[in-house]
Amino acid sequence: MKNIHFLITLIFISIIKFTFTQIIDTIDSQKGKILIYANRTWEYIEDQNFNGVLNEHLYSLINEDLNINFVQNWNTDVCYTSNLKNDVNQIKDTFWICLQENIDSGFVLPFDGQITSRFGWRRGRQHNGTDIDLKTGDTVRAAWGGRVRYAKYNLSGFGNLVIIRHNNGLETFYAHLNKHLVVPNQIVNAGDPIGLGGNTGHSYGSHLHFEVRFYDIPLNPEKIIDFKNKRIIDQNLLINRGLFRAGSSTKKSNSNKVYHRVRSGDTLGAIAIKNGTSVSKLCSLNGINRNTILQIGQRIRVR
Repeated sequence: MKNIHFLITLIFISIIKFTFTQIIDTIDSQKGKILIYANRTWEYIEDQNFNGVLNEHLYSLINEDLNINFVQNWNTDVCYTSNLKNDVNQIKDTFWICLQENIDSGFVLPFDGQITSRFGWRRGRQHNGTDIDLKTGDTVRAAWGGRVRYAKYNLSGFGNLVIIRHNNGLETFYAHLNKHLVVPNQIVNAGDPIGLGGNTGHSYGSHLHFEVRFYDIPLNPEKIIDFKNKRIIDQNLLINRGLFRAGSSTKKSNSNKVYHRVRSGDTLGAIAIKNGTSVSKLCSLNGINRNTILQIGQRIRVR
């Protein structure tokens, strides 16, 4: 009986999938023939076999490296095409990416606003992007040229989300939008409007959550972008494991830093007393407040 129910379910899913992907019309345009699907999405006929590769050089380097088993395909229905299984520790060598041909052109700041939250540990979890203050309805723009891979409401907390795969090999995420202005497979240039800012998803006020990812692995946008001066820091980006460490800095490390690993029952007060410091100092060193809930295993800087 279970096998029969399973078979019926598979048939039902297949019917739904066929219905949604069924072509109901075609339109001729200046850029080519457009296919219209039953689920109200569309694509150019030439995009049907697009493999998602926009940087052939980088793609070849990753594929030829026997230490790396990264996955990256072209899927307009999911956030992460690797299912977040790409392991940064597989990167043994350094890869060079040319972010753009000229440091003064080819990049546009997604939105010129105040940074309200940075990449790194935040409220007991990793924050994988940079939050930029804006008002609902403000125009959000593509950082670099590329192709829109994802543009729809995301149920995992991003709200209205746009993901662009860029010609330089990176992907950028634009979350909590009020409205999409682009569709999947659409080609965009740096500075093109891709959405209107908003407060959708897991958001507590209008802002843009902006991420930069390499093969689904997040990296600190402020290591690439000078937000104050609205330009990239260097047109050459060297990809290695150190680039992806949460909270790491481009400055030389300070060997005098001391950390405490949170154990069961630890409180900020107890940690402060044990290490001869104050709760206020701990909060300042770690970017937290007195009410922050500590997580077992979390590292707290005490010096």
